[in-house]
Amino acid sequence: MRWEAFLKEVGERGEYRSEDEAERAARVVLGLLGAHLVGEVRSELAARLPETFALVLLNPLQAKEPLDPQRFVRATAAWIDGATDATAAWDVGAVLSVVADAAGEDLMEGILLQLPVGYDLLFGRPQPL
Repeated sequence: MRWEAFLKEVGERGEYRSEDEAERAARVVLGLLGAHLVGEVRSELAARLPETFALVLLNPLQAKEPLDPQRFVRATAAWIDGATDATAAWDVGAVLSVVADAAGEDLMEGILLQLPVGYDLLFGRPQPL
C-alpha cells in the first residue's frame, strides 16, 4: 500500500483534521503493535505497509509484556499528547482497520494468533465465538 493511500484511509476513518494527525496516530499504533508481533507475521505485515510505517512496525516501541486490548488503548493514549482513552480507542480503530485491510484475511489470522484475546475488535474484525 502506498503512503498517500494509507494515510488517506486512516485520515478518513479517524476523521482527522490533518494528515499530520493521521500520521501521528499511525506511528504510535504501529509502534505499539510491532512490539507484540514477531517473526514472519511481523515481516509479512511490514511488507504490505508503506516503507516508513514498515520501519516503525519493525523497530517498535518497547513493551515489557503483551498488553491486553484495554491496556493497548491506554498505552496509545500515553504516547499521544492530549489523548484520552476514548480518543486513543478511536485512533487505534482507525489505524488498525486500515492495517487489517492491507493485511488481508490470511495474514490477519496469523496476526490475531500472536495477540491477546480481544484484538479482533480493535482491528474491526470480530471473530466468531
